[in-house]
Amino acid sequence: MPRFTVHVRDEWLTVPCKDATCSIKWLGFEALKRYIKNKPDNGGIQHIKDVHFGVKRCQGLGLLDNDDTIVDVLEDNDFVELAIEGDTMSQDFIPSQLGTSHLYLYIDNHHYISLDGNSLTSTDLVNLGKGLYKIKLTPEAEQKVVQSRELLDTIVKENKVVYGITTGFGKFARTVIPVSKLKELQENLLRSHSSGLGSPLSPERTRMLLALRINVLAKGHSGISLETLHSMIEAFNASCLSYVPEKGTVGASGDLAPLSHLALGLMGEGKMWSPKSGWADAKYVLEAHGLKPISLKPKEGLALINGTQMITSLGAEAVERAEAIAQQADIIAALTLEVLKGTTKAFDSDIHELRPHPGQKEVALRFRSLLDSDHHPSEIAESHRFCDRVQDAYTMRCCPQVHGIVNDTIEFVKKIINTEINSATDNPMMFAERGETISGGNFHGEYPAKALDYLAIGVHELASISERRIERLCNPSLSELPAFLVNEGGLNSGFMIAHCTAAALVSENKVLCHPSSIDSLSTSAATEDHVSMGGWAARKALRVVEHVEQVLAIELLAACQGIEFLRPLRTTTPLEKVYDLVRATVKPWIKDRFMAPDIEAVHRLLVDQKVWNIAGPYIEKYCMEYIPESRPSSPTAFALDPPPSPRKRVRLE
Repeated sequence: MPRFTVHVRDEWLTVPCKDATCSIKWLGFEALKRYIKNKPDNGGIQHIKDVHFGVKRCQGLGLLDNDDTIVDVLEDNDFVELAIEGDTMSQDFIPSQLGTSHLYLYIDNHHYISLDGNSLTSTDLVNLGKGLYKIKLTPEAEQKVVQSRELLDTIVKENKVVYGITTGFGKFARTVIPVSKLKELQENLLRSHSSGLGSPLSPERTRMLLALRINVLAKGHSGISLETLHSMIEAFNASCLSYVPEKGTVGASGDLAPLSHLALGLMGEGKMWSPKSGWADAKYVLEAHGLKPISLKPKEGLALINGTQMITSLGAEAVERAEAIAQQADIIAALTLEVLKGTTKAFDSDIHELRPHPGQKEVALRFRSLLDSDHHPSEIAESHRFCDRVQDAYTMRCCPQVHGIVNDTIEFVKKIINTEINSATDNPMMFAERGETISGGNFHGEYPAKALDYLAIGVHELASISERRIERLCNPSLSELPAFLVNEGGLNSGFMIAHCTAAALVSENKVLCHPSSIDSLSTSAATEDHVSMGGWAARKALRVVEHVEQVLAIELLAACQGIEFLRPLRTTTPLEKVYDLVRATVKPWIKDRFMAPDIEAVHRLLVDQKVWNIAGPYIEKYCMEYIPESRPSSPTAFALDPPPSPRKRVRLE
């Protein structure tokens, strides 16, 4: 018999349905009857037949027609919201939302990544966030988890005094807790520490957070039970995701507040989201997926929340998106150089061998591969071959130097993030082979915090130099093109304010690039007297990266518009392919129109790495055919997809 969970004001009600051909209106009245039955005053409803209501799916808030039959519009175990006419929406109902990230894609599939706590990468983690994979543990990881738990159970059985296991936390570390109260101790820890504020993390970011915590626990040094860890994996695989506010962590003793919210939902408390239910009470979401709330054993509450996983998971997304936009920034800048009739002499390999920074050499190589007239001739370049211009402005001539250090910065940060992804950040640590626990400070977030501040400072420069190129494209005294890249200037404003938008984003980035990790405030009664502020470092790094993507989207639009005024001349083959990609999405600017959707559409192309996917093969081919000895040592520098890992972690089942 199908059943449905209906939210009426402040309650969730399960309504069985013997006949699926009944109407949505019937379902609403059945829910109202159950609601009134539970209220001594009938919930203020005098005559149920006089009540007018609307019914919406919790997922996506799609409004249902009351005359539709249930079988046509709902699936078994669907969650719906009943809104009574004249009522305001219940305060504990959270509208389904995906946050500001562009990454979310939920696919119910059977591809798995086997976690062992040592081999996860930032690329893997972002793909887990997208819902591309489910999770399982390796047998070796399961064995380590069991051994660690056996040590912890021995400590409890022998009544040893160990921080966080048989004592309170922080300032209460010297307060010994009776064995009979240890379960309550762990539950109270999660409830009291769930004190974050702000908007919830989007589903993909919560998936990343949960996946990363599972990976850390799989190392076998946290004392988590295998039963609890399996429950976490089942919740992840069903995409049952806790309500995790984005604000509230100082980044030492780890990300206590967000990780507590993450664990609270797994306990069946607070709110949860799933693709099936939308936002609902956690216990109902778990029940709808056939899952039971976890029941905490000694130390398990602490094991779930000690660590830098919020900083690191958001940092993984930031560094992956930074790497993608840095690759595409070279392509966009090369297109701008073509439109502005710049010279390619500044990218000569001999120049860059004299200052052989890896990133600088890599960027110069990309420019040569895109602009080399012998490899794929440019009619635009040929048209000004014999002009008297000797050198270009820095924003074009110095791209290898400016973009280059961004590439090197990203590589540096990515190494730190990938190390942090596979690090045990708990306290105390369980060492089963030594038969002891050791308290330390691996939960301190200084490493990822400093790295992400550095990432923001580095990647911002891509937007800073891009905005100056946009100015050159829009300024007729610099570009030899129509003012603001539009005909009938005055009647049309063209790219005038798009450039202002880019300038505004660059200015905002300058403030966001102020490092948060240089701050520290003493917390927990001076027990935690130095903190990393890494949560803010990660969140603002993500915002900086998004602004960089948006500024470069404006430059790409402007460069493609500049091409229109150089026709019928054509640029090189790879850059023509990029132009075609943009024009398949956004039409040329003939006269003024609503511009924001154009910028958003091209931003989407960059987030999806479509510009790189179009031009990347030409870069790869150039490197293979012309200068194979110059191929970079990094295996992913020019590859569209990273090479497979030596150990096979992903498989189809």
